[in-house]
Amino acid sequence: MRILAAMSGGVDSAVAAARAVEAGHEVVGVHLALSRAGGTLRTGSRGCCTIEDAMDARRAADRLGIPFYVWDFSERFRDDVIDDFISEYQAGRTPNPCMRCNEKIKFAALLERALELGFDAVCTGHYATLVDGEGGLELHRASDNAKDQSYVLGVLTAEQLAHTYFPLGSTPSKALVRAEAAERGLSVAQKPDSHDICFIPDGDTRGWLAEKVGTATGEIVDRTGAVVGTHEGAHGYTVGQRRGLHLGVPAPDGKPRFVLEVRPVSNTVVVGPKEALAIAEISGERFSWAGAAPVDDAFACEVQIRAHADPVPAQAFASEAGVRVVPEHPLDGVAPGQTAVLYVGTRVLGQFTIDTTVSAVPVGV
Repeated sequence: MRILAAMSGGVDSAVAAARAVEAGHEVVGVHLALSRAGGTLRTGSRGCCTIEDAMDARRAADRLGIPFYVWDFSERFRDDVIDDFISEYQAGRTPNPCMRCNEKIKFAALLERALELGFDAVCTGHYATLVDGEGGLELHRASDNAKDQSYVLGVLTAEQLAHTYFPLGSTPSKALVRAEAAERGLSVAQKPDSHDICFIPDGDTRGWLAEKVGTATGEIVDRTGAVVGTHEGAHGYTVGQRRGLHLGVPAPDGKPRFVLEVRPVSNTVVVGPKEALAIAEISGERFSWAGAAPVDDAFACEVQIRAHADPVPAQAFASEAGVRVVPEHPLDGVAPGQTAVLYVGTRVLGQFTIDTTVSAVPVGV
């Protein structure tokens, strides 16, 4: 096959490209320039997609003896990921930019261009596996549960899976990938993994948003509507947040309070006790299936609402209007805008963006 290897500059994508070459494929490496801030340099394990990463990717491609290119996707990344991130927070939602990047950039814009240029598939260093099932190609968890990235790949469609190659999915551990990189003479063998949101490398999401959309003083209220504090912009808060509330009125029981809801129209943040974060039901209109769709409208599954959260047994109900999920026990701290990924065993069945939640704890309890 003709394989386009997406090379981020990290150890995983470098080893993935190496395995594609070793498997006898015709491989071309490409690094995606997602930012036009050319002077940006990576600091430790924070951030990615920097000049330093591009140079690391080029050195890896040279070591493998494959052609290498840098493609400027910064405008598409700004429109589909960064601007979406800002608008979602302004709407009182909590987006997942990694999901949007996979959906809109790596497995949409990149794959589209790859197919136009005659490539058969895009290769990445994601930890996930593809399995030929009865209904077609299926996306499954990786062998290494600690590194499994199937959650952030839940947005992939059957058509995209048909042109995707994940060489690392069956690798038992990340340590083996690093050891293999060292054996192959790849300079990124011990390079730290990237963390946090790539376009907010210092991790200060509230400060970054304040620079982009400004500040606006508003009220922090409890579940009864009583004012317990003020803030400088509701967009800087997310459901489940505890730190940085600076409340002027203590809770009657003296226990910490958490953000329960963000109301952008009134610029209000609602806080309450931890137990009020329990969610009994979630639903969303924007959904997709990773391969064959479920045969029945109602089915048992497991739902996962964060990349590293434990999956929870649930009952799902699907229709043309959307997906509704009722977990066997309440989910903790779910925010509209998050992605719910549905599993059956190790298989990723599909995903939806959470629009509404139903609290398991009535007001006043």
